[in-house]
Amino acid sequence: MADVFQVAAYFLNKANSDDAGDLISNLKLQKLVYYAQGFSLAIFDHALFTNTIEAWQHGPVVPELYHRFKSFGSGAIETPDEFNPESLSADEQGLLDEVYDVYGQFSAWKLRNMTHDEPPWKDAAKNGELISQQSMADYFKTQLQ
Repeated sequence: MADVFQVAAYFLNKANSDDAGDLISNLKLQKLVYYAQGFSLAIFDHALFTNTIEAWQHGPVVPELYHRFKSFGSGAIETPDEFNPESLSADEQGLLDEVYDVYGQFSAWKLRNMTHDEPPWKDAAKNGELISQQSMADYFKTQLQ
């Protein structure tokens, strides 16, 4: 199983290595990680990482990941030097590539607004709870084509 920091590093390396030169803020990174976790639960029937996801004001957030990168504010997060893609399985890398290809094209605020329309965040935010893996699995299974 990956950890959330490996998943984040994968997205940061992918974004910063693209010709488009897309840079990722903490807000956007949180949403990409959320979508990766949701699709892992839906496709593979297991979590990509063990960290909990909370329903914060601006959407789903992994608190440990937020605190790691909060010093960047709303600016672009630098590419981590210590990342080793071999730390992720081929299936995990394939999933992250798919998530990035679909969701990486959107701005942080577009992703934020998308998550606000989805049941996992809406239900958890209403009740002031964590976003459960079960609610994510149930919702993301409906999004598979």
